Amino acid sequence: MTHRMIAIASLILITLTGCSINPVTGENQFTILPPAQEVNLGARQYAPSQQSQGGRYIVDPDLSVYVNQVGQKLAKVSDRPGLPYEFVVLNNDVPNAWALPGGKIAINRGLLMELQDEAQLAAVLSHEIVHAAARHSASQMTQSMLLGVGTQLAGIAARNTDYGELAVLGSQLGAGLYQASYGRGQELEADQYGILYMARAGYDPQAAVELQQTFVRLSAKRQSNWLEGLFASHPPSQQRVDANRLHAAQFSAHNRNRAAFERAMKQVRGDQPAYKLHQDALAAALQKRFSDARSLVQQAINSQPKEALFWATKGKLALQNKTFKTAHTAFNKAHQLNPEYFLPLLGKGIAAQKLERYEQAEQDLSSSLQLLPTQSGAYYLAETKLALGQTDMAIRYFRQAAQGGGQLGEYAKAYLAELQPPPSTQQQ
Repeated sequence: MTHRMIAIASLILITLTGCSINPVTGENQFTILPPAQEVNLGARQYAPSQQSQGGRYIVDPDLSVYVNQVGQKLAKVSDRPGLPYEFVVLNNDVPNAWALPGGKIAINRGLLMELQDEAQLAAVLSHEIVHAAARHSASQMTQSMLLGVGTQLAGIAARNTDYGELAVLGSQLGAGLYQASYGRGQELEADQYGILYMARAGYDPQAAVELQQTFVRLSAKRQSNWLEGLFASHPPSQQRVDANRLHAAQFSAHNRNRAAFERAMKQVRGDQPAYKLHQDALAAALQKRFSDARSLVQQAINSQPKEALFWATKGKLALQNKTFKTAHTAFNKAHQLNPEYFLPLLGKGIAAQKLERYEQAEQDLSSSLQLLPTQSGAYYLAETKLALGQTDMAIRYFRQAAQGGGQLGEYAKAYLAELQPPPSTQQQ
């Protein structure tokens, strides 16, 4: 049998076995990912996906509790209530929400700030629940594999974070993360059945119409962070507004729960001026106005000293300024405030390495890589291992860093050229 015949036979086999029933619509859809594998994949990706997008919002843990309660209420009336649903709030300014296979769902702080009541929150969460329940992610992954993209999954929204611009912090390396980009049909399907779930749970489905109207209005402003965030995977359109209006007209549920939503949002709304100062600091830094950036981020810290994100940015700016003791102090404070987030550990490790505190750097950088593999973490851990005389381990991490490309990748290759002479040189 020729290679061509084998390929054709394999494609026919995949086609015959790849059709499954969409659990929401009851229609056939094409996927070769078994449901159990889908659930396991989502569970494995959930923690690093959160890490890559700012980590969990923890200044007010009750907000995440509230969002999870709303999400679980909707999940119970979905077409796959048995999935292990989880809902978290991420500490990210970009207005975005996403669902991993198996019901692992996140909403950014930035999107919550655009909502007016619990019904609109329900519109966001029910839409994401449909993506999970209808196995849209599994279907998208199947199409990618058949198109030859392969099973290596793309980094999830690393380009959408505010990290990595100031001090080469945060670019991912081999984390194997995934976020689906849905087609128009899947988006309309998620809107339609999301409205159904809202009505089942007692929410006013008009909130879904309002939500799409908000997205269309904001999209018209062409704000880059919006276009790279929610709109990249959930493109808005007037067609979706009109379709939502037709679907919503079929139901009479009316709960808005505005008071409960505003109680839950009280802390984060009160801190919004501080987050605006932080955004201004990042913008100033990108324009290389570093003195202004340091002043702005300090104002943000003074306004909300419990926000680890602000301290981490202060640390990044100090690294840029080569004031490594200040950087270490700032990153250490960020780590104390949010010990489960990779970025403070990464920055603290880099600062310790620059201060030649190699044992401490080794510990912090290793811990950072366990939470989220990054090129910068691998590179500076490699330099630290080399300083500690652990050449073999240094080579291992330089190899990892070299895969990331860019300036650090070139530096890593230069180290490898010195540490690993060509075979002919070694034989001489």
